[in-house]
Amino acid sequence: MSLLEEKDREFLREKFEKELEDEVKLILFTKRDNCEYCEIAVQLVDELSLISSKIKVSKYDYNKDRHLAESWNIDKVPAFLLFGKREYNVRFFGLPAGYEFTTLIEDIIDVSKGMTRLTPKTKGVLKTISSPVHIQVFVTPTCPYCPRVVRLAHQFAIENLNIVSDMIEAMEFPDLANKYNVLAVPKTVINDKVFFEGAIPEPVFLQNILKALEEKD
Repeated sequence: MSLLEEKDREFLREKFEKELEDEVKLILFTKRDNCEYCEIAVQLVDELSLISSKIKVSKYDYNKDRHLAESWNIDKVPAFLLFGKREYNVRFFGLPAGYEFTTLIEDIIDVSKGMTRLTPKTKGVLKTISSPVHIQVFVTPTCPYCPRVVRLAHQFAIENLNIVSDMIEAMEFPDLANKYNVLAVPKTVINDKVFFEGAIPEPVFLQNILKALEEKD
């Protein structure tokens, strides 16, 4: 049984034909045991690859291909990575379902273009960042405000390869959600130093990144 309805496939087919530029490599890590959503994740990437020839899918087993997982710092599954002409640190941990499916689609388009919709001012500030930044955005599929935050985090990662941005589906990784005391979503964690909840404007998000870089260990 298909995950996507025919009307959805047709909508995406037209959207990808109009907006995709270069090829996008959609990388998926799964494992056979103790992964409730891995099978669905495989079906999802397979269906997307059939919609557009510009979406190239590579599937890996987390246990058998541990060297690759370690090289890309993948420590949980299912894990989705989006590469374009460059290996962007745009990552999804957990199934990008519900509202987050739209995030995945928009990210695919941005990665194919190698550019984002951030303001010129934000892009200018991002170019000055030379230290590692790790952004984790905890979400749930039914959260209508989460995609806005994940999209900003992923666009930051496209603009600067020093930034690693993860969407984390809180219900799929309860231990991690408990570690960061995720009581409401979206909850964003930057370098384990700066924490905030809710959807915030682009300039405020950027200021939180700069604040995290200023915090001393």
